[in-house]
Amino acid sequence: MENVHILTQRIPTRGDYLPFSNEQFVDNIPDPAHRLVEQLQTTLQLDEQLTLFAEFAKRIIKLSGLQFHSSLGVAQMKESDNQHTPYSFDLEVNGEHLGQLVYFCQYQLSSSIQGKLCHLHNALLYPLRNALMYNRVLQLATKDALTGLNNRSQFNDNLAQKLERSRRHHRSFSLMLLDLDHFKAVNDIHGHKAGDEVLVEFSHILQQSIRATDSVYRFGGDEFAVLIDDPEFPTNKLIAERIMAAVKNCSLLAKFGVTASIGFTLAASHDCENVIFSRADKGLYKAKAAGRNCAHAV
Repeated sequence: MENVHILTQRIPTRGDYLPFSNEQFVDNIPDPAHRLVEQLQTTLQLDEQLTLFAEFAKRIIKLSGLQFHSSLGVAQMKESDNQHTPYSFDLEVNGEHLGQLVYFCQYQLSSSIQGKLCHLHNALLYPLRNALMYNRVLQLATKDALTGLNNRSQFNDNLAQKLERSRRHHRSFSLMLLDLDHFKAVNDIHGHKAGDEVLVEFSHILQQSIRATDSVYRFGGDEFAVLIDDPEFPTNKLIAERIMAAVKNCSLLAKFGVTASIGFTLAASHDCENVIFSRADKGLYKAKAAGRNCAHAV
């Protein structure tokens, strides 16, 4: 795991704070860029950094949108309008490729304008690299490596937050636990590579079956969970039926005879983490006992 060190030093003549590695170009960037670096170092959120950077870039070009493409995905400035012509710039620090910065602008960028933007990029490089390192470490801590879903640690945090919100604001929710039927036989007979393919495929099915306000988690093995931002049984039933239908129509899962059992429950105001989880788990147990490949509410 990478260690994130966000180190700063005081520049005696200006009182600004910059990363130690910035000293190689600190004398070559103008005062506005010093102020930009100072602002960029106030956050480790990529979207926020891009929004701050865009305010300075707008002094050079009339941009409508700004994105940054990296191994973590795509981040963009607030209210980014990406309909105009894209202009891409590769960002590197000491031979390390950070990603591509993409400007969206309705006017063509002259070589002079591109040169000014490249000079401004010097102020972005090190704060951006710090943010990337931080978010990579955060992803390792909260994401399942195989499927890319949220992991058990993230589930515990999110469940506690939702219960607290439910108590304070009377905004209830639902918890769904899922287990793949006959999954052990896939690993035993066809090998772990086939088992991994089944898990990844089922993860895609879960993501496609829920709404934008819901969250999917993998605990490990073939155990999954969904936090549903809706306290109504019909909504839970609809999502469960959607998942089982998608599993039935999936050629890969059908090939290995894999189905899904589901248990779900609605949050109550007096619930704690263990109580609501135990209740949903009881629903899952009843679905298994009823012959699998079904959903049961408790």
